[in-house]
Amino acid sequence: MPNHLNWARNYAYNVSEIHAPETLEQVREIVVRTNRIKPLGTRHSFNDIADSAGVHVSLQKMNRVIDLDSMRNKVTVEAGIRYGELCAYLHQHGYALHNLASLPHISVAGAVATGTHGSGDHNGSLATAVHAIEVVTADGDVVTFSREQQSDEFAGAVVGLGAIGIVTKLTLDVVPSFQISQTVYENLPLAQLKDHFDDIFSSAYSVSLFTDWKDSSFHQLWVKHKITDAAPAKTEAAIFGAAPASSHLHPVPGLGSENCSEQMGIPGPWHERLPHFRLDFTPSAGDELQSEYIMPRQFAYDALYAIHEIRASISPLLHASEIRTVAADDHWLSPCYEQDSVAVHFTWKADWPAVRQVLPVIEQRLLPYRARPHWGKLFAMGPEELQPLYEKMPDFRQLLSRYDPQGKFRNAFLDRYIY
Repeated sequence: MPNHLNWARNYAYNVSEIHAPETLEQVREIVVRTNRIKPLGTRHSFNDIADSAGVHVSLQKMNRVIDLDSMRNKVTVEAGIRYGELCAYLHQHGYALHNLASLPHISVAGAVATGTHGSGDHNGSLATAVHAIEVVTADGDVVTFSREQQSDEFAGAVVGLGAIGIVTKLTLDVVPSFQISQTVYENLPLAQLKDHFDDIFSSAYSVSLFTDWKDSSFHQLWVKHKITDAAPAKTEAAIFGAAPASSHLHPVPGLGSENCSEQMGIPGPWHERLPHFRLDFTPSAGDELQSEYIMPRQFAYDALYAIHEIRASISPLLHASEIRTVAADDHWLSPCYEQDSVAVHFTWKADWPAVRQVLPVIEQRLLPYRARPHWGKLFAMGPEELQPLYEKMPDFRQLLSRYDPQGKFRNAFLDRYIY
């Protein structure tokens, strides 16, 4: 289909049709009569993970909140809802999610399925909020995977890469709404992380470091404090040599801050501070590519120093690089499976030939640290390198053979990396 592109416009989908059902029954009917099919979220993946040799099912019209259970602290939503809309609803009703990604514009189902995460020593990926998912499988059956009913299959199905079926509904754990203050600090030397990595990243609810890898320091440190009666809003005079910024900043040096969430230590609702960018700013320019590698936390400084050593190859191609921590989880194909992790993200300039050359160099440098790539972003490693990083990969293949024996939801990406 002409012009059927992902958000960044670096990938053209190969599907012959796009369906946009409005009901569960319509999804079932489309699945039953189709040989090859994949769900499509907000198209924020940078590779072919969501492509299909058949048709796409866009869930953009299935975007409602179905139920808010205040007795059990759960919210049930249709899979196409975006975090921005869900968060506004939850906050209005006095609730919150434990964490959010940098962008609030992404769909809940797509973010969960690819192991997308936010930041925070004690904050698991977005998938860790999932209590249950409803999936239309290859024969049109509706199957529910629940944390309390099918723990083993549930652990395999949540970060499912769109491989088990069409996720149509999710039930998420919610917490009472809370306030966050966000302060940006400037110029943290890389050397400070050698002895103080844990001190820096444990200093707040959510912490992010940004660098363009041009020198031996991080040009910004974003610190998000959760405000309680016992912990009011605060701004440290300095953090290991990094001083508070005197004005609002964008993570990419030189860009205006009007699209970024409120800074300067000004308290505000969780959903307006945890993402780096405002919901009313739609990131539509798309002139970027993204990669991300997730490693066991104990390797954080060594891995960062290894990247620092090849910064001359990286920095000319880069808009910005972000470093975050993520808590361990139990989802089989999560990059944070059974390990507290550090995630190193690269937002590249839109020069794929050059980026494609540097990714193997980065991956070779990170090889000793068991770096797992983000499923929805760009990486170079082959299946022979990727599959051993996931000890539950054989169990995941068995799960797929149980629910999709004919490969209705398979595509080139799954053929390459899973099978």
